[in-house]
Amino acid sequence: MNATALAQASNAFIYMTMFALAIAMVVFSVSFAAGRRRVSRELVTSGSGGTALLEEAPVDEDQPGRRSANIGMSLTWLATVLLLIGVVLRGIWAARVPWGNMYEFSISSALAILIIFVALSVKRDVRWLGLFVVTSVLLVLGLSVTVLYTEAAQLVPALKSYWLVIHVSAAMISSAAFTIAGASAALALAKGRWEIPHIPSKVSLETFTYRVIAFSFPLWTFAVVAGAIWAEAAWGRYWGWDPKETWAFITWVVYAAYLHARSTQGWRGNKASWIAILGLVTFLINYFGVNFFLQGLHSYAGVG
Repeated sequence: MNATALAQASNAFIYMTMFALAIAMVVFSVSFAAGRRRVSRELVTSGSGGTALLEEAPVDEDQPGRRSANIGMSLTWLATVLLLIGVVLRGIWAARVPWGNMYEFSISSALAILIIFVALSVKRDVRWLGLFVVTSVLLVLGLSVTVLYTEAAQLVPALKSYWLVIHVSAAMISSAAFTIAGASAALALAKGRWEIPHIPSKVSLETFTYRVIAFSFPLWTFAVVAGAIWAEAAWGRYWGWDPKETWAFITWVVYAAYLHARSTQGWRGNKASWIAILGLVTFLINYFGVNFFLQGLHSYAGVG
């Protein structure tokens, strides 16, 4: 298969992924809207002749909602496979790992989000997160193909290192985990204000957010340290407060603050959830804001 055919095939699989995700988003939305957790209330007679509420118990979600969510998960699995093929074809076309510019990093990060999500679905029921995950991935892919797309090219000299695989893979997995944690933190805040069908309890959401960040924070720490080692090999210094380095450190500080808040009485709950969301915001600034609006040694986004 020649280069043109590989490029067309890769792009075709990306668009097929977006189509599958768009349908999944609609199906998850139907499930989210249709779900009604009916509450059974058992009244008992009190000693004074009145009545008292004994129990409120949620009843299982309705069948149409469960069926829609299952269809959404199946489509998400399909989208994951399609995107994996698209990313692999991009790498074959470029004859290198497909992480050399913002477009390639974005589609690979979208793949990482989907892989983590479907991997979680094997162990636990995360259908409640489906709408937010597929919407996020669809937005990333839409931005990738409309704004970030660039033809495959040779790596700039600074990127020609085995550290590219080490540093960028850690950053991609971290970004995927941060996205999922940000979604669950936002849901925890919403759950504290409204009764939302199909969503776990506020405490469960906060615990889920904590576990995801506890997993990703050491990985992000490793990514920052690996980046510093790579910087010394490429530019002769470990740290130079380049905009990308600075915002990577700010992101690290915010997530460290989140973990500290979770262990501090009075800062758990909503305050910790807000810090988790702030962490995702700083990561997005680090990726999109720095690459588009600031100049530095990391200005090799490939967007012209």
